[in-house]
Amino acid sequence: MDVYLIDGTYELFRHFYAVPPARDRDGREVGAVRGVLRSLLGMMTVNTTHIGVATDHVIESFRNQLWPGYKTGDGIDPALLSQFSLLEDMLSALGVAVWPMIEFEADDALAAAAAKAAADPRVGTVFVCTPDKDLAQSVRGTRVVQMDRRARTIRDEAGVVAKFGVPPESIPDYLALVGDSSDGYPGLAGWGTKSAGAVLAKYGHLESIPTDWKSWGVNASKPAALAATLTRDRDLALLFRDLATLRTDIPLFDDVDELRWKGPTPTFQVMAKQLDAAVEERT
Repeated sequence: MDVYLIDGTYELFRHFYAVPPARDRDGREVGAVRGVLRSLLGMMTVNTTHIGVATDHVIESFRNQLWPGYKTGDGIDPALLSQFSLLEDMLSALGVAVWPMIEFEADDALAAAAAKAAADPRVGTVFVCTPDKDLAQSVRGTRVVQMDRRARTIRDEAGVVAKFGVPPESIPDYLALVGDSSDGYPGLAGWGTKSAGAVLAKYGHLESIPTDWKSWGVNASKPAALAATLTRDRDLALLFRDLATLRTDIPLFDDVDELRWKGPTPTFQVMAKQLDAAVEERT
């Protein structure tokens, strides 16, 4: 069996900006939810037997307590935010395992679910369906891979190295140096993707990078300045790495069999009819 783990937050954002707005009889915006459901049903009626969806039930998480600039729900369209709970309800009615995250993030749930599924010898491949670069740390060989459903690409461990210059286990260190604007932390001054990739490809983790840049022996621009920045801001880099490190010890399910899709519940058809009756608002 293969396992498909879906980033529900990403899918909702993607469809919100890709499909026309639509309101149901109660005036709720439902266009993005309809788009996500159609997309997932297309998967599940073809070749998907085991599936789980993680969502950010709230945008904030424990990371907001660690770094004041970490992403929040500010600036997100209320018509998009209002559809998170609806999506979770619809997925549950569809009979899909859904994990609405509050303290942690959807990315943490995906990483935890991937680790749990990969530990089951019955599982063939675990597909982590999101383009988010922080999920690259969950990739393991060709057994746990990252799938971008929109671009129709799959990235295994060799693909992670080709993309970032470092193996999956160094992705949190990489993001600590270069930053992640979508999550709200800047990385260290002067460190770009090429320099971070080159240095970490040799040393693996922040703690292993020598303070003496002359011993690096890698092709990095202005290594003296990079070393000085890392020495000065090492604690900040370690904090950013903590932000980038996905938590895999979240209890989501006891057995992969819980992810088997057995079809929709009786309430799904009733709820789906209301969505299907929604009127699209084309602009």
